[in-house]
Amino acid sequence: MTKSELIEKIAAKNPNLTLKDIAKIVDVVFDSIIESMANGDRVEFRGFGSFCVHERERRTAKNPRTGEKLLVDARKIPHFKAGKQLYDMLNK
Repeated sequence: MTKSELIEKIAAKNPNLTLKDIAKIVDVVFDSIIESMANGDRVEFRGFGSFCVHERERRTAKNPRTGEKLLVDARKIPHFKAGKQLYDMLNK
């Protein structure tokens, strides 16, 4: 599902809202999630899942073509963990 498909689905269930208003709401939700994660906070939606940030240490990697060793800097990786309700629906 894309962002525009999500907006259309919400609009179908809420005919009193305009597409512009729904798009603003969706943008605010996504921006809030991104901002919270950028601050190192965990974002949790009960039953759906949680978003958090994992940190990867600095490490040595190998270029598969040349065999040359490279240093890969430490970085932050977004992580999603499915909630129980989502997990159960996917595995019934």
